[in-house]
Amino acid sequence: MKTSILLVDVDRPDTWTRYRNGLCDRCAANCCTMPVEVRLPDLVRLGLVDPFEAEHEAPKQIARRLDKAGLIEHFNFKHSIFTLARRASGDCHFLDAVTRRCTVYERRPNTCRAHPQVGPRPGYCPHGPRATNAGA
Repeated sequence: MKTSILLVDVDRPDTWTRYRNGLCDRCAANCCTMPVEVRLPDLVRLGLVDPFEAEHEAPKQIARRLDKAGLIEHFNFKHSIFTLARRASGDCHFLDAVTRRCTVYERRPNTCRAHPQVGPRPGYCPHGPRATNAGA
C-alpha cells in the first residue's frame, strides 16, 4: 500500500494544517520563509533601530538606511510598514539554517508572535514537508 505525503506550499494556505499545541515542536519553520512585516517598535526590539533614532528620524530615512544595509526588502511609506529581508533561500534572516529555530525568539516581531492566529489563513500554519518548484 502506497502512502502519499501531503506537501505544504507556503504560498497556498489551502495546503496548511490546522494549528494545535505542540505542532511547532516538530516543525521545519516553513512560516519563517514568508515575508515578515514589522513596525518601528519591532525594529527597536530587534536591535536594528536605536530608540533615539526611532523617536527623532523619519521612518522613510530609517527605511533608507535599513535597505542600504540589506536588512529590509520593502517599506510601505503610507502605513510605515517594513518588510524584513530574507536570505536567498527565502529563510528569515533570523532563522538558524541548521536548527530551524528563531535566533531572536524573545525579541521576535509582533507578526511572528501573532502567528498563526493572524495571517493569510488564521488558525492554520504551513506545517509539514515543503513543496518545491524543482519538478515544475
